[in-house]
Amino acid sequence: MDVSISPSTVHGPARAPPSKSYTHRAILAAGYAGGAVVTDPLLSADTRATARAVAAFGGSVAVAADESRLDVDGFDGEPGVPDDVIDCANSGTTMRLVTAAAGLVDGTTVLTGDESLRSRPQGPLLDALSALGARAESTRGNGQAPLVVTGPITGGTVSIPGDVSSQYVTALLMAGANTDEGIRVELETELKSAPYVDITLDVLDAFGVDAERTETGFLVDGGQRYDAGEAYAVPGDFSSLSYLLAAGAVAAPDGLTIDGAVPSAQGDTAIVDIVDRMGGTVDWDREAGSIEVSQSSLSGITVDVADTPDLLPTIATLGAVADGETRIENVEHVRYKETDRVSAMAEELTKLGASVTEYEDELVVHGDESELVGARVDGRKDHRIVMALSVAGLVADGETTVEGGEHVDVSFPDFFDVLEALGATVAR
Repeated sequence: MDVSISPSTVHGPARAPPSKSYTHRAILAAGYAGGAVVTDPLLSADTRATARAVAAFGGSVAVAADESRLDVDGFDGEPGVPDDVIDCANSGTTMRLVTAAAGLVDGTTVLTGDESLRSRPQGPLLDALSALGARAESTRGNGQAPLVVTGPITGGTVSIPGDVSSQYVTALLMAGANTDEGIRVELETELKSAPYVDITLDVLDAFGVDAERTETGFLVDGGQRYDAGEAYAVPGDFSSLSYLLAAGAVAAPDGLTIDGAVPSAQGDTAIVDIVDRMGGTVDWDREAGSIEVSQSSLSGITVDVADTPDLLPTIATLGAVADGETRIENVEHVRYKETDRVSAMAEELTKLGASVTEYEDELVVHGDESELVGARVDGRKDHRIVMALSVAGLVADGETTVEGGEHVDVSFPDFFDVLEALGATVAR
């Protein structure tokens, strides 16, 4: 689907969608439990993939008519052999979390996904499961899906790199609670995207599971039982909120209010500080969970995204509008997402008239040399690229057409509806 955005100002109230990261973990945690109610979930293509995986292992996930809650019947720590291949679609989180869950199965599980997901690295997780006693293989022998996992594992100590994906750690911790011996994860390198493991620890704690940091990694004891009590409520998503915040900072002269911004363990809450550092007029009432932002003159800054990789597209767009130079550092791991987001933003912003220099581990946006002009750009089948480029379209001179607009369904299904409600000119 092509989406065209014309120069617009935005104004009024908007609400952050529920957190994708928390929803994934809550659905799977409820699956590990005997069951649970998950309120305020994000229902998107990615989180539905995790729900299908819970069902494949013998549980079920029922969506309320108004989509305000999920009633999950779990498999109580003992996932069964799936009747069919588990299709993780485009969801890397689903693939990694469910691969570790498959290690608990007394039998064989086959996992696959779409073309993009089948290109993403899973080797370190397969190696970890093999070290724990499973047979875990890539059918093509390249560490990428399709994957075949035969369990069960009983637990133990594994050593994995920390600079490819924090989701390996999350997957092992979540599965490890249901092993006999527990799992100790030793990190071979510095952990990138560390706040996402903080989200995992937060969800585990809410479900009654004890896991902890150690001097060299993480530890979860075995023999634990997941139990969320009456219900688990999903907080708002700061990764998705970042596009609304950016839209307000570049195109809301009369201000924009974003609700649902409740403090949590999400590293992407850093976007509020980043906009503030760039000179944006932004005020976060943490107690009320509300952010006020308005258009202002922005200046380039240096941002390290080692822990906040999903913010790179948003920061790059802000840099193209700001005065001066915006340097985004520690970006190499951002190349292993739905697409290579570093190259994607460099190439697509350049089409819009931005001056961008790409390095292996750094992206530099030269705001003083950028003059955004509407053009046809490729969203790369990546929800975050689509949304970031759409924000750029609000201030580019002339119409901007973003290819692949339907991919916002991965994390923010009504993104374009929200933009229109705020006053943006959007044609689909």
